[in-house]
Amino acid sequence: MKLDSTSPPRRRRTLHVPAFYPVPLRSRRDGWTPARQAHFIGMLAQTRSVSAACEAVGMSRNSAYELRIRRDAESFAAAWDAALGMPKRKVTIDDLDHLARYGLIRPRFYRGRYVGSSRKPSNSALLRLIARFDRVLDRAAARHEADARLQRPFASHEN
Repeated sequence: MKLDSTSPPRRRRTLHVPAFYPVPLRSRRDGWTPARQAHFIGMLAQTRSVSAACEAVGMSRNSAYELRIRRDAESFAAAWDAALGMPKRKVTIDDLDHLARYGLIRPRFYRGRYVGSSRKPSNSALLRLIARFDRVLDRAAARHEADARLQRPFASHEN
């Protein structure tokens, strides 16, 4: 009996990096721009090495770790963890205006290699903003009606 020496084809590692909210920073040409943050997360998922990802984006390891520990970097840190294969964690972003205008950054992969990133404005964030504005307008209209009712009795006594 002869054993089959052919092994099953190797499966490519599928990369699942969640979309993330970029860390808001002052705009600097040589700093951590949103595009550079996206490229870093993509290269980190591809190489699984912080040093290699930093080299690919032209930033230092220290600045990457400082960016990660910032107070407003929860989403970036969650994407970093997912890129390294750790369990995904859900992060809630409260900046509806940013989500409705720009959306989250989603790293794109093809056959296990980072090919770029995309952004798509969030329709649900836009609808939540519209609902919030509608509630504000309804409250203002109700206040205006109440003020008008209070002023009517006094207006009729003036004649």
